[in-house]
Amino acid sequence: MRAVEVRDVRKIYRRYGRRKSFGTLKSALLSGGVLRNLRPETTFLALDGVSLEVNAGRTIGIIGRNGSGKSSLLKLIAGIGKPTSGTVHVSGRVSALIELGAGFHPEISGRENVFINGMMLGLSKAEISRRFDDIVAFAELGEFIDEPVKTYSSGMYMRLGFAVAINVDPDVLLVDEVLAVGDEAFTHKCLEKFAEFRRRGKTIVLVTHTLDLVTRLCDEALWLDGGKVRAHGDPKRVVDAYLLEVASGENRPATPEPQSAAEPGSNGAGRWGSKEAEIEQVDLVGAGGQPAHVFESGQPMRIRVRVRAARPLQDFVFGFGIFTADGVCCFGTNTHIEGSVPRELSGSGEFTVDIDRLDLVAGAYRLDVAVHRQDGVPYDYHRLLYSFRVASPLKDTGIYRPRHRWTFGGGVEMSGPSGGQP
Repeated sequence: MRAVEVRDVRKIYRRYGRRKSFGTLKSALLSGGVLRNLRPETTFLALDGVSLEVNAGRTIGIIGRNGSGKSSLLKLIAGIGKPTSGTVHVSGRVSALIELGAGFHPEISGRENVFINGMMLGLSKAEISRRFDDIVAFAELGEFIDEPVKTYSSGMYMRLGFAVAINVDPDVLLVDEVLAVGDEAFTHKCLEKFAEFRRRGKTIVLVTHTLDLVTRLCDEALWLDGGKVRAHGDPKRVVDAYLLEVASGENRPATPEPQSAAEPGSNGAGRWGSKEAEIEQVDLVGAGGQPAHVFESGQPMRIRVRVRAARPLQDFVFGFGIFTADGVCCFGTNTHIEGSVPRELSGSGEFTVDIDRLDLVAGAYRLDVAVHRQDGVPYDYHRLLYSFRVASPLKDTGIYRPRHRWTFGGGVEMSGPSGGQP
């Protein structure tokens, strides 16, 4: 089921200017020239043939430079304005975190503003009453809820706006850079709310310059450039294509056309980067020291990677990630996260990762391997290109198998390995 459908949308904004100056206001009014001389002198094409489909329950991140059309697209999806041409269709209740508290009246209390804004977002007075305590608790306003909004700090104002919008319980949540303000604790609280929405099968459309949020939270990503779609698909691939573009400072990306980013629903496998450093070979090694593709759960695994630098590099990071067959991240890290400081990478080299216990449940898994700059710009990113299987006689579920022990007491009697065995 489609939650959001955008079909060949163009959005043109017109700028008006007055061509003739008048000596006095009286002469302008008498001549009728104030309105007659206002003309659409220039136009600005904010969106140019943008199409997008977002399935219900998915989270999509929209990225791009300032002025690329991100906020314009979000406002059209929110129903704030209409496209010049094309169509926008959204299924279900929409809540937009675009301009938090834009409808608040400064002279009345937070309590009254909650009711007014809740009704503007489609809730009845009874529904707002039921959710009022949750809204105040989330906003952390306490006794300030009955004070005039004009006495609130900017942080209090933002928290109340967020709390009202999030408690509408929308089917589609639209978010535009609202996490760029506020303290770290509140940001963490917002992210937890987004995670809850995802677990409940809500659709989230997120506009942000925080690219890490896109790779962490989103199922897919859309890159807008000059009002046009440059790439749409796997978040890591789209973000890296964008980073390469920004790093190069050129109009064309340093990699093959970013439109080659995997379509939503595919496994996203691929390879990209500037190739200033390249991954030449990746081997998975088992307990016997031999290349392997099947590993017993709880046994060791070594990832051995051979790399080559086209020229000496002082800025480099090695990383890897383990994913399920359907793309869920089990674990990921890199040398920068773990505190290793790069000195030099020149010519051929090698790095290995030793996993003492591969504590995964039985199933198929895929591997990311990468070498990139410390700011994330990829030299060579191998996305889900290496597969392996984990075998186990046990039929437990999930992804990770933590080391654990069963104990029993009282009138409980058990036999077999579960009876107190680690």
